[in-house]
Amino acid sequence: MENLPLISLLFSMFPVATIVLWSLRHPASARWIALTTTLLELGISFIILRGYRPEISGFQFTEIHPWIPFIHVYYRVGVDGISVLFLPLTAVLFLGAILTSWQRVTTMTRLYYTLLLFLKTVTFGIFCALDTILFFLFWELALVPIYFLISLWGAGPHRRYSAVQYTLLMIASGIPLLLAIILLAIDHAHSHQSGLLFSLPDLLASPATPRFQTLLFFLLLAGLAPKVPLVPFHVWLPTMAREGPAVVLAFMSGVKLGAYGIIRLLLPLAPVAAQDYHWLLAGMGTAGLLYGAFLALSQTNLLMLLAYASISHVGLVLLGIASLNLTGIQGAVFQLINFSLIASSLFFLTSFLQHRIQTTEAVNLGGIASSMPLLASFFLFFGLASMGLPGTCGFPAEFLLLMSALKTHSGAGLAALATMILAAGYFLNLFRKSFLGQTHHQLQGPLDDLLPRELAILLMLATPVILFGLFPQPILDHIAAATIPWVERLAQKP
Repeated sequence: MENLPLISLLFSMFPVATIVLWSLRHPASARWIALTTTLLELGISFIILRGYRPEISGFQFTEIHPWIPFIHVYYRVGVDGISVLFLPLTAVLFLGAILTSWQRVTTMTRLYYTLLLFLKTVTFGIFCALDTILFFLFWELALVPIYFLISLWGAGPHRRYSAVQYTLLMIASGIPLLLAIILLAIDHAHSHQSGLLFSLPDLLASPATPRFQTLLFFLLLAGLAPKVPLVPFHVWLPTMAREGPAVVLAFMSGVKLGAYGIIRLLLPLAPVAAQDYHWLLAGMGTAGLLYGAFLALSQTNLLMLLAYASISHVGLVLLGIASLNLTGIQGAVFQLINFSLIASSLFFLTSFLQHRIQTTEAVNLGGIASSMPLLASFFLFFGLASMGLPGTCGFPAEFLLLMSALKTHSGAGLAALATMILAAGYFLNLFRKSFLGQTHHQLQGPLDDLLPRELAILLMLATPVILFGLFPQPILDHIAAATIPWVERLAQKP
């Protein structure tokens, strides 16, 4: 099974689907093509996951083909225990995005679903790329569909401003990221008296010189921080929460590519600098943790609440990564998996509510749980899961993160514990006002509860939330083989 080019097959679904999609006369058939393609990709992802052997460290399902061989750039892809779980989760998230858009996108449907399929494919590429240039290519290509999805199908009047703001910030952050990749290849060539090297497995096996690692660390941090997002590089997220479409918001909150980049590139490629500056990462994580929580407390809009809560939650992930130990990194990867299930579901639910009532302001809601009990119940369930309710997948991840934080950065760990109280405060308070408060006159009368299609999306996402919460060990087993060498590499003294 491992010898089959399954990852390339995963990538090849997009061009085939695009040709079929644009060949059909009826534009409405585009959604069926997108749905079928995503289901096939979900099946391929599960085949990869089933064939993956967690007891073996290193990358599996690897494929290597010449791309630009004269500068040693190759099409090199594969997965390990850190990345393999994100493939089916990405497919599930986009399956939810397609079903959410089913009857709401009525203009330029071919372009819309083409952009969704393209965004999904480059996301697969980011998780599978084992060549730093290939990683950067997929990283930058993600900007194209995101820009058009926001500017053409955004919900707010300033959606084009939001699209331009996000795109310019990400292009600017791509400059230090590319510079880091090029300088890393040059440093390796000089120190080893060899050619340029862009192979991620080889770069991990022979880290950069300690003197160069400090520069590499800060270049990569500058390139990855806006997409995490870390404070103060977070300015695009609240704007996008007001202006962007639901599918992009679910993607941005559910797939934390910036945090994945820190785990995949930043710390392993600069382990000496990571030991020297772990306090900086912990400080930035704590700042985001507190900043997001305190601003979420003052929000009266569900979308803005979720945006600031996302900043707070990813701050805890960074705090776990900064611990540089096995407990922290396993908790961080586990929490990134949870984002794909929990954070995306909350944005989907908010979009269902906005579609029915045309607002997400608490002052204009109130008492809607009586008309939409299923929607309210699912919103409460996923909200409690995001707070780490025992029995959901949020609990084991947050427990691991808090354990690692208290062990290595006790002050930051105590701040994280305090933030859990704030999280309960801001979520339950706004939930009460929005769903259990006094019914407003403009909302009186029957409101449609969840449609069968919407209920299917939420059940699909809620099932693993409970399963991973009750039985977290299979997830940790998949992560362990990749994270143990990750921690050992960071523990090596220069």
